[in-house]
Amino acid sequence: MFRLLAKDYLRPAAPAHTGDVQNYRQLFSIPEFRVLFAANSLNVAASSVASLALGTLTYAQTGSPVLSAFVMFGGPLVRLVSSWFLLSLADLLRPRTALMVAVGVMAGGNLLQAIPGSAIGLRLVLLMVPWIILSATSGTFGALLSDVVPEGGFVFARATSNVSSGAMQIVGFSLGGVLLLHFSPTELFAGSAGTNLLVLLLCRWGLSDRSPRAQGKAVRRSRTVNRLLIGSPVLRPVYLALWLPNGLIVGCEALIVPYSGARAGFLFSATALGMLIGDVGMGRFVPPAFRDRLVEPARLLLAAPYLVFLTQPSLGLACLLAAVASIGYSASLPLQERLVSWTAADIRGQVLGLYAVGTSSMQGVGAVMAGDLASLLGGDRHAAGLGIGLAATASFLVTVSLIPGLRRSRQNRPVIKVGITPYEDKPTETAHTERRTSADA
Repeated sequence: MFRLLAKDYLRPAAPAHTGDVQNYRQLFSIPEFRVLFAANSLNVAASSVASLALGTLTYAQTGSPVLSAFVMFGGPLVRLVSSWFLLSLADLLRPRTALMVAVGVMAGGNLLQAIPGSAIGLRLVLLMVPWIILSATSGTFGALLSDVVPEGGFVFARATSNVSSGAMQIVGFSLGGVLLLHFSPTELFAGSAGTNLLVLLLCRWGLSDRSPRAQGKAVRRSRTVNRLLIGSPVLRPVYLALWLPNGLIVGCEALIVPYSGARAGFLFSATALGMLIGDVGMGRFVPPAFRDRLVEPARLLLAAPYLVFLTQPSLGLACLLAAVASIGYSASLPLQERLVSWTAADIRGQVLGLYAVGTSSMQGVGAVMAGDLASLLGGDRHAAGLGIGLAATASFLVTVSLIPGLRRSRQNRPVIKVGITPYEDKPTETAHTERRTSADA
């Protein structure tokens, strides 16, 4: 049986590097960070190439835009359902093993997708298996990242991996588009599988073998910890601040094409530039003692520039507004730092996994809602501008409504540490608060 504890129950693994991390040279001097960085970058590129190949192949076989969109972007919906039952495996498995299992399943799926002439039904089944496995291990990367870098270096490391992920996604889709001009989709699957196998070898020989963070039954623990995290008065506002404003602004971005037509690439490039500036600035240049105070301003910045779209701005002004707004995505970094700081080590994989699954799911929901709203308003460029402005208004109001709740997780406020530990009695929940200042963090 388990007893749920909301108290100061933190058992962090000893980091592989104990020095301070203040610049990229120091960060990349950590051997295991280099391995994680390379593995994540290669995996993102391989997944982008395989996703484009499967979307192209699905449309060629079925002629269905809906199926093509689902195979490329439907993963978060599958992960949302299965994560409720499997997310705790991020803590119950050895971290290196969890990463290797996930990458190995992706490699196997891509190899099977490379078989010519496979029925579309079989391809969908082969696609969903890795999605389910990823729902179980989605928090492993972030939790392991917090282990290999020194305390206080998590935001910098996470920001660096975010920049790499965004860049490699662009590289993967671009490379996939070029390769499709010369190779078949099945050949692209084979190349992606080869990259996955390289990542598997990197993880096997480049990462230390750590013990599992916890023990227990996966389904029961997943549901128990998820309820505990979502029910926590301290953590629930943090999760909502990570999910809702972000998802609504992705809805704004989903209307860029109907708003700007053939010039949409300029706006998407502007958003990518803003995200890059925000992640680098927040992770590298903002002092740790100050960045926690930027959560609410950055979230408001994420929405405020898009309000101007209610006036139908020109392309140049729209690009400037989108770039400035996207800097606000960097608020997710100190919010993730709060999740790491205020939760026990034995649930950290599930803590970060719940963040990842919820974020990707809400992005999909936001895009669909914004598209439906623009359709109701008329479906033309003017309607898209109104839809962007209204989605941004919703994001702004949600952020304002969450400010009182977010005060409970500030480092100079009483906090509730959340953990779970074996116990012989029936599950119970207790709470203990202590005052902790930023100097204690």
